[in-house]
Amino acid sequence: MNIKEKVYDWKNRLKDRHMLTLVVTLVTVIAVLGLYTYKRERTFRQATENDYNMAFFELVDYVQNVETYLAKSLISSSPEHGAQVLTHVWREANLAQAYLAMLPIGSNELSNTSKFLNQVSDYSYTLSRKNINNEALTEEELNNLKDLHNYSIELENTLNQLSADMNDGRIKWGELTKKGSSVFATEVSNISKDSFNNLEENFHEYAGLIYDGAFSEHLTSAEKKGLTGENINEEKAKQIATKFFENDKIKEINSNGLSENTNMPCFDFNIILNENKEKGNYASISITEKGGHIVFMDYNRIIEAETVSEERAIEIGKEFLNNHGYSNMKETYYLKQEGVMTINYAYNQKSNYGDVVIYPDLIKLKIALDNGEVLGIETTGYLNCHYERNIEEVAITKEKAKETLNKDLEIMSESLSIIPTEFQTEILCWEFKGKVDDSEFLVYINAKTGKEEDILVIKDTPNGTLTM
Repeated sequence: MNIKEKVYDWKNRLKDRHMLTLVVTLVTVIAVLGLYTYKRERTFRQATENDYNMAFFELVDYVQNVETYLAKSLISSSPEHGAQVLTHVWREANLAQAYLAMLPIGSNELSNTSKFLNQVSDYSYTLSRKNINNEALTEEELNNLKDLHNYSIELENTLNQLSADMNDGRIKWGELTKKGSSVFATEVSNISKDSFNNLEENFHEYAGLIYDGAFSEHLTSAEKKGLTGENINEEKAKQIATKFFENDKIKEINSNGLSENTNMPCFDFNIILNENKEKGNYASISITEKGGHIVFMDYNRIIEAETVSEERAIEIGKEFLNNHGYSNMKETYYLKQEGVMTINYAYNQKSNYGDVVIYPDLIKLKIALDNGEVLGIETTGYLNCHYERNIEEVAITKEKAKETLNKDLEIMSESLSIIPTEFQTEILCWEFKGKVDDSEFLVYINAKTGKEEDILVIKDTPNGTLTM
């Protein structure tokens, strides 16, 4: 009897004993259970992968913050502000260490990273307590902070390369969980491995350290100083929105009604435009009930080849603002992404001391770099804060303010400005833009008291100039 005949014989016996149905049922149940288990395992793996990704990118953000605050600590010249900056270092380093502990990597390199973050946290906390007691930092302590800042830059660069390896698919957290650091050693790119090797050596040098133990966030005031005029109804708001886009561009405009439970009650509209159907022709706009001001407009479309320079885009933005009643606006910082420039403009007020930059009176514009079209506007800061200030006589001269600056700061420009505080007040300051080594800073000295109020780090990136 050949194999085929044996199979038929076995099948017939099963039929005689009513077993075929049972076997088929059993196989089906096993297959269903296997499929269910596989799907659950895949869902669990995906959820775990997402958690690891979240922890890693939070780690990258907090390490970047550590580097920024350490940079600020190097040029802070007052114990009070130094204590504030060092407290930020302590907090950000603690958070970075917490997210690092969530990652499934047990390599020596990341163990050293954990030790580094722990010591940065402890050291910055110790120095902040010293500053709080109005004690200046010693030359040795400042040198230690400089060393820590240099290591933090290397750590930040290494994590950025590791991030690139992850995005390119060379590292998968699931594989690291199964096989441990051996996979980490073989799967990362040569650049990452070299970076970690260098980091390892530097951390060994660092281990000898001994110790004891932009104003884009505008005010949200209750008074709404820039929100002028009488209340309008929905029909009037619709007319304002239509005029903003020009009648011939609008195919259809639909109202979403009045949003009352907001900082500024607004009439919201969705707009379908006649043109650019293949690129996206939907826009949204919000008009304030009080005064009929445009507080927000956004229009996203595909951007063609960039033909508008950054300088021209800035000028287009100024012209646009001036044509819509926002005069004397000066560009501050910008970000370029996917063919669109987002530019911050702050109000410039004339005074006996020259132009004063009023940072709370902020407007943001989105400008397309293919044709210079304004794709978005946000005026919340301006509407909350704008009014003509009484620029009082300054008690601290520019020359006196310079005396309080860090001796290593190479001054590039100087002017007066008004900056917002976390207590929803404003301070008139001397703004000094300067450079220490290869890092640029903005230092703000109170024009009434001479106190160092804030320090911002200027970041020149391929996508624009930012402050942190």
